[in-house]
Amino acid sequence: MVAAARPSPDPSKAAGEDVVRGILLRIAAAGCFSIMTATLKLASQDGVAAPEMLFYRAFFGLPVVLAWVLTQPGGLSALSTRRPLAHLGRSALGVAAILCLFQTLTLLPLADATTLSFTAPIFATILSFFVLKEAVGPRRWAAVAVGFIGVIVVMRPGVGHSVLPLAGVAFALIGAVLTAGVTITLRQLRDTEHVAAIVFWFFVACSVVGAILLPFVGHWHALGTLGLLIGSGIAGGLAQLFMTASLQKAPVAVVAPFDYLQIVGAIVFGWWLMSTTPTLTTLAGAALIASSGLYTAWREHIRRKASLIQPTAPLV
Repeated sequence: MVAAARPSPDPSKAAGEDVVRGILLRIAAAGCFSIMTATLKLASQDGVAAPEMLFYRAFFGLPVVLAWVLTQPGGLSALSTRRPLAHLGRSALGVAAILCLFQTLTLLPLADATTLSFTAPIFATILSFFVLKEAVGPRRWAAVAVGFIGVIVVMRPGVGHSVLPLAGVAFALIGAVLTAGVTITLRQLRDTEHVAAIVFWFFVACSVVGAILLPFVGHWHALGTLGLLIGSGIAGGLAQLFMTASLQKAPVAVVAPFDYLQIVGAIVFGWWLMSTTPTLTTLAGAALIASSGLYTAWREHIRRKASLIQPTAPLV
C-alpha cells in the first residue's frame, strides 16, 4: 500500500507567517520600550538623573542581552569585532544620544518627550544628504518640512502656560540628531559586524560611562525607585532583542510603522501613572511627525527595497 504523498509546504504561506511574527515582535518591542520610558519617567520624579538612568538601564539590560547572545549561532564568538574603533565612535554617539533623550524625560511630559524622539528619521534624511551624499528628492524634503512643522506644533509657542520648556525641547532635538548619526554609523557597521556584537558592546559602553558618572551624580534611592530602574533595564534589554528579532522575520518597511505605538504607549502610561493628558497640539504634532517618518521610511523602501532608516531611536 503506497502512502499518500504529503503536501509540500507553501513558501508564500511560510513567508506570510514570518511577516506576522515580525510584526508581533515589533509590537512587543514597542511595548517594552514604552515600559522602559515610563519607569524611567517615574524614577526621574524621585530625583534620578539622566546618567543614573544610563547606568541602570544598561547594567541590568546587559544580562538579558548576554543571554540572547549565548543562544545565537557561534555564541560568544559573535562578539568578536574587526572594527573596534568604529564601535567606539558608534558608542560615543549613542551614549550622548541616550543621555540627551533621558534628560528630556526629566524635563518634558512623557508623551511630548517620546514624540520628539521620533524626529530622528528626519535628521537621518538630512545627514544622509550631507554626509553620505545620497540623493534626496523633493518629496522626501517635503516630508522633512512636515516633520519640522510637527515639532513646532508640539512646542506650541505662544500657547500660554502649556508651552514646553525650551531646554527640554533642545535636549530632545539634539538627542534626535545624535540618534540620526547613530543610524548612519550602523549602516556601515552592519556590513561587517554581527548584530550581537553591535548590541552587546554598546550596552557595555553605556554601563562603563554610567559607572564613571555615577559617583558625581548618583545617590541612594528608595527600594521602589531602584525597582523602577532595574525594571527599565530589563524592559530595555527585552525591547532591543524583540526589535532585532523582528528584523530577522520581516523587512524594516513592514515592521517600522509599529514603532509609533510607542507614542500611544507614552500617552497611556502618562495618563495612567502620572495623570497627565496630552494636549491637542501634542496629538496634532505627533501625527505630523509620524506621517513624516512613515513617508520617509516608505520612500526609502521603494528606493532601496530594504529601508535602513528606522523610526525607532536605534538604542542598539
